[in-house]
Amino acid sequence: MASHGSFIRSAARATFSAYRRVPIRWRLAGGSAFLTLVILASFAALVGVLTNNQVRGQFNDEVRSAADQLSQELNRHLSFSRDGTSLEGCTQTVRLRDFASAERAQIRIFDGGTGELLCTQNQIKIKGTKKPLYVDVFNSPPLQTGGQFTDFGYRVAVRQLSAQTAGQLILLYARPLSDIDHTLARVRLFLILGVLGGTVLALLAGLATAQRAMRPIAELSDAAREIERTRDPHRQLPHPDAEDEVAELARTLEAMLGALGAARAETEVTLDRQREFVADASHELRTPLTSVLANLELLTEELSGEQAETAQAALRSTRRMRRLVGDLLLLARADARRIQPRRPTDLGTVLAEAASELGPMADDHDLMLDAGQVTVEGAQDELHRMVLNLIENAVRHTPPGTHVHAATVADDGWATLTVEDDGPGIPSELARRVFERFVRGGGEGSRGSGLGLSIVRAVAQSHGGTVALESTSSGRGTRFVVRLPRLDAAPARVPQTSTTTGSTIGRRRSRS
Repeated sequence: MASHGSFIRSAARATFSAYRRVPIRWRLAGGSAFLTLVILASFAALVGVLTNNQVRGQFNDEVRSAADQLSQELNRHLSFSRDGTSLEGCTQTVRLRDFASAERAQIRIFDGGTGELLCTQNQIKIKGTKKPLYVDVFNSPPLQTGGQFTDFGYRVAVRQLSAQTAGQLILLYARPLSDIDHTLARVRLFLILGVLGGTVLALLAGLATAQRAMRPIAELSDAAREIERTRDPHRQLPHPDAEDEVAELARTLEAMLGALGAARAETEVTLDRQREFVADASHELRTPLTSVLANLELLTEELSGEQAETAQAALRSTRRMRRLVGDLLLLARADARRIQPRRPTDLGTVLAEAASELGPMADDHDLMLDAGQVTVEGAQDELHRMVLNLIENAVRHTPPGTHVHAATVADDGWATLTVEDDGPGIPSELARRVFERFVRGGGEGSRGSGLGLSIVRAVAQSHGGTVALESTSSGRGTRFVVRLPRLDAAPARVPQTSTTTGSTIGRRRSRS
């Protein structure tokens, strides 16, 4: 018993869960259609019962009236023949077929004494004939001698006759019920079709009404998607004309968006202040760091032994700190949208200078330059940092003997800088985050701050360009491509050969 109740509850929960997953417009239309079905079905059942009673009552009255009229006619005209062997008037004075043909009635006249069938609507049975004529139904007198009843699918009326010179006779008048059964079946069919048609129409009308009622909600959804796309919480939301729940929802959403916009504005102001503070602090830190570096360099020249080694360690840490402060200052300026003074700059020259600055770091790599002359408008220090970070990234994260190729070319209105190596490449899980701040790869490069490629992206974006990690032609290694707007209209393309500076740098190992 408990398991049966648990099954019922589980089925009810499953049904309710399935109902909850149906869209609202279908729930509204389905509820309207179901209510219409119940109303129409109840009305059709009531109409069917009343119609059935009315039609059958009218049919019974017709049978009674016809039997009464026929019995009156037969009482006036029916008599025995002179020899007393047959009924006269069955087919001549009173034509039974005329009473029977229109309604497909069955008419029988029986002898009340012997129960013998004397006459039908089709023929007269003659006494003494060798082959008497019988009919399929009502070939014997009814048990009742009066009134009406139903038998063999007929509505039967029985009357007593008093023919001239004859004894008591019994008249049986019967009409088939199939006629009214067919009529009532057609009525039931029409009622069923009406109920189904009304339900379908109610469903369609409910869908149309629900669609129209949900149109303000759809407009609010479209406006919300547009706000999501533009990230503008100050966009105006559509308001319905009626003061209903949808209008209240629109006002609530507008109030919420206004609060979110205010909170966003406050957050942006706070972030701007933080960026300004970081930029100012980083800038102010450069002066004391420069002084510390100068003093440490002087100490390393004056001291000897362990003290000199300690001073050298402090000098290396201070240089790294100055580099980190410089990176933070550049990123803070980019976040605070502080634009450094721009002037026409040859990106190929920047590439050559950055490569020459690497010094001994590139000794174990084959570094090749293809510094094509291409001019951009930018801050030379920032561009220098961008190129230096890309080449240093390739040198740090590849094993000795790796080929590193850096080139600048003019490409359809863009100045393109490419830094490519044939090292082990970047893991796929790291490639998606390689330009994020403080993301570091494994190996020797993990000792860095994780800001190098973030600075590359910040410099490229601040100059109206892009940077991307692309697949190499050989399918291995790493390839970074920076595209910046070109300043000169049609710069001359330098042939793909190493420049003098590149060749000099390339020989730090044997030839880079």
